[in-house]
Amino acid sequence: MRMITFLLVGLIVHVVFFLSIFDIYFTSPLVHGMTPQATPLAPPASRLVLSVADGLRADSLFTLLPNGSSRAPYLRSVMEERGTWGVSHTHVPTESRPGHVALIAGFYEDVSAVAKGWKENPVEFDSVFNETKHTWCWGSPDILPMFAKGASGDHVYTHTYPAKEEDFASTDASRLDTWVFTQVKSFFQSAKSNSSLRASLLERGNIFFLHLLGIDTNGHAHRPMSREYLDNIGLVDSGVAELVSMVEDFFGHDGRTAYVFTSDHGMTNWGSHGAGHPSETLTPLVVWGAGVHNAHKVSEPQPFNDGYLQDWKLEHLRRVDVNQADIAPLMASLIGVPFPVNSVGVLPLLYLNTSDQFKAESMYTNAIQVLEQYKMKMAQKKETTLSFFFTPYQLLTESKQAEFIHKARILIQLEKYEDAISLCRSLISNALEGLVYYHTYDRFFLGCSVVLGFVGWTSYVVLVILKTHAGLNRHPSLLKQIPSHTLARVCICVTVVITVFLLIQRSPITYYIYCLLPVPVWYSVLKESGTLTDLVRSAPSLPLWKCFGYFVLVAFGIELLVVSFFHRTMLTVGLAVLSLWPFLSGLFGKAKFRSLSWCLGCLCLAAFPLMPVVGREPNIHLVTCAGLLTLFTSACYLWSSGQRTPLHLSDRLQFVTQMLHVAVCAYMPSLTHSSLQQKQGLPLLNQIISWTTLACSMLVPLLSSTRLFHRLLSIFLSLTATYLLLSTGSEALFPPVLSWLMFVWINIEQEAMLAQGVSSRQELSTIDFSANIDITKIRQLKLDDIRRSYFFVFFIITAFFGTGNIASINSFDPASVYCFLTVFNPFIMGGLMMWKVIIPFIIVMCTFETIQVATQLSSRSLFLIVLVISDLMALHFFFLVQDYGSWLDIGTSISHYVIVMSMTIFLMLLSVVTHILTSQRLILWRRSKMHFP
Repeated sequence: MRMITFLLVGLIVHVVFFLSIFDIYFTSPLVHGMTPQATPLAPPASRLVLSVADGLRADSLFTLLPNGSSRAPYLRSVMEERGTWGVSHTHVPTESRPGHVALIAGFYEDVSAVAKGWKENPVEFDSVFNETKHTWCWGSPDILPMFAKGASGDHVYTHTYPAKEEDFASTDASRLDTWVFTQVKSFFQSAKSNSSLRASLLERGNIFFLHLLGIDTNGHAHRPMSREYLDNIGLVDSGVAELVSMVEDFFGHDGRTAYVFTSDHGMTNWGSHGAGHPSETLTPLVVWGAGVHNAHKVSEPQPFNDGYLQDWKLEHLRRVDVNQADIAPLMASLIGVPFPVNSVGVLPLLYLNTSDQFKAESMYTNAIQVLEQYKMKMAQKKETTLSFFFTPYQLLTESKQAEFIHKARILIQLEKYEDAISLCRSLISNALEGLVYYHTYDRFFLGCSVVLGFVGWTSYVVLVILKTHAGLNRHPSLLKQIPSHTLARVCICVTVVITVFLLIQRSPITYYIYCLLPVPVWYSVLKESGTLTDLVRSAPSLPLWKCFGYFVLVAFGIELLVVSFFHRTMLTVGLAVLSLWPFLSGLFGKAKFRSLSWCLGCLCLAAFPLMPVVGREPNIHLVTCAGLLTLFTSACYLWSSGQRTPLHLSDRLQFVTQMLHVAVCAYMPSLTHSSLQQKQGLPLLNQIISWTTLACSMLVPLLSSTRLFHRLLSIFLSLTATYLLLSTGSEALFPPVLSWLMFVWINIEQEAMLAQGVSSRQELSTIDFSANIDITKIRQLKLDDIRRSYFFVFFIITAFFGTGNIASINSFDPASVYCFLTVFNPFIMGGLMMWKVIIPFIIVMCTFETIQVATQLSSRSLFLIVLVISDLMALHFFFLVQDYGSWLDIGTSISHYVIVMSMTIFLMLLSVVTHILTSQRLILWRRSKMHFP
């Protein structure tokens, strides 16, 4: 199989494995076709006002100022006198769309929404807004349209400001909230003179939704501890106070309005969100008005061990915590509309100040609504599963469902409301567990199929390595142990059986891919079974103890890399061990300076995994220092290179130009952040320079000489210039240090070649990437090449975690992209951050390409070993996903699996890119330049 064909096949296989984790763990939990359920009794409220302060942390609202006053005095007085409060616990991912879906629709968003930027509806769903008579919304264009789009009928009205207003460089992001309050005030003023609008407002079952984005925007731009963020809380508090007064005046103080104030998610100290840190998942909830309990004083200790009650000075008030999805049924119950049919929330009765009968009926409605989803999910799974394979959920069979419902109705009729509520809670709990059971019904089956394909693919790559690159003794008479036509027939039969089985079960098309992929993979493995025989017969001539030692070391090395995903400090341990390699291998005696340089480079790089992951305040001075370090190392190289081989004038001019460009890029973040701090916005010139630098980063190296170190220096300068623009602190020092170590690695591998007895090595200074490869000099793989491949994988992992990234959505600082744009755009910002992650990968990839050329190996041989190592890591994480019980642990392992698979796919793609980047040259441009004297 040719290299390009192998890469394409490998790419397809890995994309399938990558997507499988989403199909197994992140398919949409929603079902359709259920009948909406509403409480039959009259509701306590006619209307509800929902205010969502985007990005507001619970502690930011509840914590008192040093002088004992509150930064939100109105909401504090509500909690103290006439409302019920608590903490709303959000779920990962703590982003705006999933948070609002949980609040308003009552279920937790599936990950497929991220492909649409958490804005559009990946699947249709019901919401409280959809069930209301009318809903009026004011706020962000990123949030409001998705609820209007999903509503049946034309009764959800949205009023949004332009998207360009969501600017992190804004002089005052709190104006977004001021705009909302102003619009609401104008709306009620106009209703006084608009009879049709007034009539609509006076109808029962209305909701007024205020989405307040200013706090979130200020948090991203200035951090949650900043004056801007905290002052914005005060502005929202006074706005809510004015809103309540205005609403009560409009409706004549009829006591029929309920108010809910909460947040969609919190925010970390470094101004990001998306993961499961308490600062992101703990949000405030304050509810008051019609149908809501007044403040409940308590004297006994409350059942919370988190210490927040004491910190917030609220231990004297009853705290009622909820899951975020519980707020949707609470709002539906207060105004008497049907519960959202997709809701998994449980009605928090402690918030309701109603009769026991109303509470029991509401809880019964909640139970029936959840049970309807369970019944639909069970019916769907039963239809697509062979009867003798179907295993029902034992705690809630059809007979037990009828028994639960009948008993609950009898208890309500007998006015045993507490017993009825308890029974309904039990029914809801069982129904939710049953939903999870049927939602994950095929998980084990799909996981086994993926593992079978994964093991088969890894086995095939190992056999290809042994067959084509290991120089085993061939025994043609033993190669055809299994006749190919017999093997093909068996595989065809297996394919037919699997296909028929999936057709009978009416399985999705992706199931065919996961279940059928192992067939051709294992067919290829079995076809190469003769290679195993060759290995066995060649065993006496192999250094078995040395082989065993290598494999044990690699196994420990892979385990270290796996652990490093959970504990970054393990990379520091690994780099410290790698620093000893020249001393342990005997290279120190032959190349003392290079060995000491290797040791020092490893120890310097080892400091980066010990640095804070995120949360550091921007330190632009370090970015400038990184630029100076880059210029110093480049100047040193140009001076030493000029001593050995004079540079061509055109190359010298290009390097000088690139160095000047690096100097400009090193100063640009300082200029940009200074402008933003002075509230002057992002200068247009800075933006033009930044985007031009990004656009040229992959083109400029193609203009340089293809001589080994000349091309590598051009790549380093070009990528570092872009990296500096995307840096805010110490991570800017990472590429220069990494590049220094990569330079030493290239040189020391030459000495390792000599130690192996390879005398026909080529001097590094004479290697030209574009030169034709002499096939006769391509050597077979040796055991030491396993070490080279492992070093490469280790440096790739270090390139990711060494810059402060962790496997989490909140590990990326949005301030990194401020040189390019400040207006919120998730796709462009995400793309820029991704490019920042990829730049160190490209540096390591180019180094690995150089080592393959310098050590006289084909580009395919070392890369195959790299594939095996990365696939073993991915398989390790896949097994960890199966072993973990809690969703938080599963989610962590899934994110690690996704990162490893993404890296593997990127490596396949980047192997082509780096080959072009190192060996190709824009000849036409250079030739046209030669016409000038």
